[in-house]
Amino acid sequence: MRLALILAVSWLAMPADAQSGQQSANAQLAPTPGQGPQLGLRSEQPMLLAEPVAMMIAAFDRDGDARVTRAEFDAGLRASFDSIDVEHKGTLGYIGFADWSFKWLGDREALPSPFEVDKDGDNRISYAELTDRFALYFERFDKNRDGVIDRSELLTFRPPTTGGPGGRQSGGRRGGRGSGE
Repeated sequence: MRLALILAVSWLAMPADAQSGQQSANAQLAPTPGQGPQLGLRSEQPMLLAEPVAMMIAAFDRDGDARVTRAEFDAGLRASFDSIDVEHKGTLGYIGFADWSFKWLGDREALPSPFEVDKDGDNRISYAELTDRFALYFERFDKNRDGVIDRSELLTFRPPTTGGPGGRQSGGRRGGRGSGE
């Protein structure tokens, strides 16, 4: 069930042309003259993305209604912590937190970082510290303040990151080695 939810959130985060399959893989990788291969991403267009923490929250949905209540959120966070705290110490060291991050967020360096979570600076992450940090995530993602996080609230809108026609940054050379592209 979790995998299906994660795949659904990932699918929602893909550009529309990638979802519909209108462009072939060869067309997406065809180089533009003077540039390296294009990966089918059009940075001049806004995108919807799912942050790693949003994918984790989506996986907390236990009843399959595509909504995460505060109770589901709290239970999911507790289960995620306990899955790494197998010795029931009540805290995770930074390496344990990196293991937690890898398992639940997909990368050892995904946000939040242990430095954000470890408020008392003891180089250990307690469950209370984790819940304090994640309370901010619940508040941030519950955009309509109804106490439930819907799938649409888990998506992040990223505006275009490049300027000018054709998606080029203003100034600088275009293409080639050492140009920063």
